[in-house]
Amino acid sequence: MSLVISVTTIVFAVLAAATAIYWGFVFGRLVRLSRHTPELRDGLQLAVVDEMVSIIVPAHDEARVIDRMVRSMRSQEDMKIELIVVLDRCTDDTFDRLTAAADGDPRVRIVVNDACPEGWAGKCNAAAVGAAEATGDWVLFTDADVHFDPGVVRAAVSIAAENKVDLLSAYTRLTSGHWWEIIVQPPAAITLLRMFPPDRVNHEERPRSFANGQFMLFRRESYDRLGGHAVVKDDLLEDLAFAKAVHRTGGRVRVVHSDTMIQTSMYESLEDLLSGWRRIFIESCHRNIGRLNRNVIRVAGAGLGPVASLFGVLMGFLSLGQDEYWIGIAGIAGGVSGVAISGMTLAVIFGRGGMPRIGILGWPIGCLLVAGTLRRGAVDLAKGRPIRWGGREYVIEPGG
Repeated sequence: MSLVISVTTIVFAVLAAATAIYWGFVFGRLVRLSRHTPELRDGLQLAVVDEMVSIIVPAHDEARVIDRMVRSMRSQEDMKIELIVVLDRCTDDTFDRLTAAADGDPRVRIVVNDACPEGWAGKCNAAAVGAAEATGDWVLFTDADVHFDPGVVRAAVSIAAENKVDLLSAYTRLTSGHWWEIIVQPPAAITLLRMFPPDRVNHEERPRSFANGQFMLFRRESYDRLGGHAVVKDDLLEDLAFAKAVHRTGGRVRVVHSDTMIQTSMYESLEDLLSGWRRIFIESCHRNIGRLNRNVIRVAGAGLGPVASLFGVLMGFLSLGQDEYWIGIAGIAGGVSGVAISGMTLAVIFGRGGMPRIGILGWPIGCLLVAGTLRRGAVDLAKGRPIRWGGREYVIEPGG
């Protein structure tokens, strides 16, 4: 029995040490990213751009959030704006709530859209309908479930103009109103951030194509030159497709961190959340089954590492009880370092993402749910299962 405890302690001590090293690297990477990621609020220190901005919001049955969004857009400061909300085949009372929230503001224009052409996703078509109505020098595409601080549009346009950017996007802060948001959103967001770190996306010579569809600000001339939403109507993720299109034409894409300035309430249920992230991961991994499966291992390992560290501490004390002094010390030291370093890094991740730090206790469960989502994405690709989004089904082929 003593031999079993000693061997088990050594195994967990090694796993805990590996966990400490891994999370130490993650912490260093986060520090570097925080120093090199532009902040949206930095745009408030730049000169105001005296040009019209058309804010275009596709909305399908968004009664739950539409009034909050409209109020935040109407509160934008120092900018000439028009808000174009395209009601795309709504079946709820979105129109009534939208009309009440607009309160007669002439800057708010409501477009009712009752049809979607063959081959178009509903959201892409609604965005294109809104763009056809826009008169601004800039077009900003965003979602009905966002909330902007009053300086968002002014800051974003100033940054885009100052840096001669064709497409400016932003990492938004996700809400934490449900337990499943608190434990799933952080590992899901970190997985995406690892694929598209801001320093790589903003790299001048070898940029990695990425944009967040919750916030895409185009120069109008750049948007038109690309061909508008018609150029991405066949893509499962129109935001990544837009970023690639901009880079193909020699344009510039930039991403900024919005911190608390933009908040998004994405999903109404755990099932919807996991389904949404599965779609994102499939495209982010370039429809590559092997890449999806490798991320399954990475995410599961990141979730189970702190648990292994806790077991390292436990087994260390058991070894001390068996008079295996040095083995016990190794287990305790490795376990404590793994728990401490992973806990410190997760505290930074949850804090920067605006998530309650109590959610750290659910980190292993969240990682396993995200790993399962990645794995299901790989299986869907392998078996040719259709993915439904935007009112249409996509049967996609695995990529290289």
